[in-house]
Amino acid sequence: MLQLVDRFNRMFDNPDFGLLLLRVAFAGMMLFHGVHKLMAGVGGIEGMLQAQGLPAFIAYGVYVGEVIAPVLMILGILTRPSALIFSFTMIVAWLMTGPGNITALNPKTGAWAVEHIMVFFFAGIAILYTGAGRYALGGQRWS
Repeated sequence: MLQLVDRFNRMFDNPDFGLLLLRVAFAGMMLFHGVHKLMAGVGGIEGMLQAQGLPAFIAYGVYVGEVIAPVLMILGILTRPSALIFSFTMIVAWLMTGPGNITALNPKTGAWAVEHIMVFFFAGIAILYTGAGRYALGGQRWS
């Protein structure tokens, strides 16, 4: 039995490939949000910001957090700074959608009300601390 477990562990022992999957999966999913904003604009976000008493132009920062940072993360270029921006974007999203939801559950699914935001946030933090791994265009220095 131990030999089987050892063989299984050796077969899937590739942290660099795991980091590539993490980067591509989470940054790729975030990119869909960014592409939507490229196509539909940031008018909704501008309105949310103005309702909070903030200037509307800040909404254009979403393109950095939802388009540029994810593309760089996928490519493995400036991965750690991009992951930090990615996670910061999720903090702003949480603050804009209502910090009061931090203890709420989704009434339809029972999931944490801010689960989708926090999953992206923590994925970004994990990538920030691990870096891009070997499979990155930026190499070790620029990833």
